[in-house]
Amino acid sequence: MLNTFAQIDYLACSGRTRWHRASALGKLVLAMLLVLLAVFMPQWRVLAALLVTVIALVLSAGLPWRLLGAAMTTPLFFAGLFLLAHWGAGAASIATLAMRPVIASVTALWLVGTTPYPDLFAPISRMLPRVVGDSLFLTYRAVFALLSRIERLSRAMFLRGALTGPLPQRANRMGEAVGTVVLSGFDRSQRLYQAMLLRGHSGRICGCRHYLEFTREDGWVLVLGVWSIAVTVVFAGWGAR
Repeated sequence: MLNTFAQIDYLACSGRTRWHRASALGKLVLAMLLVLLAVFMPQWRVLAALLVTVIALVLSAGLPWRLLGAAMTTPLFFAGLFLLAHWGAGAASIATLAMRPVIASVTALWLVGTTPYPDLFAPISRMLPRVVGDSLFLTYRAVFALLSRIERLSRAMFLRGALTGPLPQRANRMGEAVGTVVLSGFDRSQRLYQAMLLRGHSGRICGCRHYLEFTREDGWVLVLGVWSIAVTVVFAGWGAR
């Protein structure tokens, strides 16, 4: 998991495709449009066209097939019981229910895989309360530190034989390990906040304004938005006949 998050973060910052050069605000609006269309469109033809569109977006952004496969299969794993409960509703209904979370997941992969996290959280923080926006900004980087500590702790426990023995004993040790990580994270956040105060923190993290720097590549984002709406209208009209 840590390697996956780190890879996505690296691809977002080092990519050189047109999607990486487009503004964060434009990509965020396009991602919201795609997700809303996937949620509210009932026709499976529309969802199939949107799924092909978002897959093409991910591949044209240079994101690896492994991440695309994970983004497509993970939602189906969590929605498996819901799909089984509607198994008798017909193939079209099953396909509709299955494609909606997949489209949202692949769209999110394209967004976070082409947008550095400061640019991504900067417009979001403008629409949220100050505390929530600052927490999102800091939590994203803290996740990497916590996952790294969990990985090192689990490796140390494995090398010292702490993951062997009866299941209740192993569960008890894992609970103690998770508690240690949580306490360590709390202590780390306190020290981070104190360091921020010493360096002049005034109660607001000023996110960068690169998300407002529109470029020529935003024309491609606009084209994709128009394409998505046109595809929805055409296939929805076809399905209504």
